[in-house]
Amino acid sequence: MPAPTALAPALRIGPLDLQVPVVLAPMAGITNTAFRRLCREYGAGLYVSEMITSRALVERNETTMRLVTHHESETPRSIQLYGVDPATVAEAVRIIVAEDLADHVDLNFGCPVPKVTRKGGGSALPWKLGLFTEIVRRAASAAGDLPLTVKMRKGIDDDHLTYLEAGRAAEDAGAAAVALHARTAAQFYSGTADWSAIARLKETVTSVPVLGNGDIWSADDAVRMMSETGCDGVVVGRGCLGRPWLFGELAAAFGADASRVDPTLGFVAAAFRRHAELLVEFFDDEGRGCRDIRKHVAWYFKGYPVGGDVRASLATASSLAEIDALLAQLDHDAPYPGAAAEGQRGRAGTPKRPALPEGWLEHRELDATSSGDLAAAELDHSGG
Repeated sequence: MPAPTALAPALRIGPLDLQVPVVLAPMAGITNTAFRRLCREYGAGLYVSEMITSRALVERNETTMRLVTHHESETPRSIQLYGVDPATVAEAVRIIVAEDLADHVDLNFGCPVPKVTRKGGGSALPWKLGLFTEIVRRAASAAGDLPLTVKMRKGIDDDHLTYLEAGRAAEDAGAAAVALHARTAAQFYSGTADWSAIARLKETVTSVPVLGNGDIWSADDAVRMMSETGCDGVVVGRGCLGRPWLFGELAAAFGADASRVDPTLGFVAAAFRRHAELLVEFFDDEGRGCRDIRKHVAWYFKGYPVGGDVRASLATASSLAEIDALLAQLDHDAPYPGAAAEGQRGRAGTPKRPALPEGWLEHRELDATSSGDLAAAELDHSGG
């Protein structure tokens, strides 16, 4: 595997100085404490929690309170909040500050999932620019010295782009950085990310860092994105699925002191086993931890000579002992398979018409109908 080389300044987000300009993107069901700890063991950067519903935090939902708890080894600590009501989001931020739950808060305006957008949340919300601005302004005020950032998409679709005006609004409202996933909600995760949009946002937002997200599958991609767009840092999502050591490769690419890895099948098996062990610790339940690692099997062993029977057994294992026995069957000396293990990871999906509240696109301000949809969105107690 060629080693990318580049130099880049450290990323500063408010008072936070990051050794490398790299952020782990929030991913539902993925970026829990276990995965964040694993990624941190390989590299450096800012590692963000799963998306946390603001109202669930305010109401101290049991699942949510566990999701916002960080391991003592995690520093700096980062939480991403989702919400649609300015008062509720601000109150959630106040709780985080008052109870010292994190060192950084990110606001989610990028989620394209229909159950979120059909209520006016996630990537649908910046279309209502006044509401977007009020949420960021009140959250930033509640955060005080804690850096508050914003993650968003280009817009709802190519005919309803919002990222440039939302970026300016976030900057003026007190955001410490703005991150752009360079796709629209309609694209979901399909197609190719439009890195030129990141460059345009960087030209528009000039007083705080601009971070780029989308199609970073390798350290080379991250270096190239920063070179082509001028962005101040990168946000890595699906590219690290089954490859937590990518953060070590990123650290090395940006000039930090990081160990080079040789991802033989034995190395990958050890990473998979460590991930399972951390999940068991996180859930405090061996069976649940071993069930949760199942979703990662295909990502870790993509391109490697692991037979279908072993893969299937790993995807049904219910104990660490079972996992150990299965991993022992592998050829640990099998070398990195090259291109077969590279490229896109996770589900891309297909372009689709975004699910939106009725009449959402007819005007930029809220009406009574839209407000009702938002109220329903705030009743989501899923904990993220």
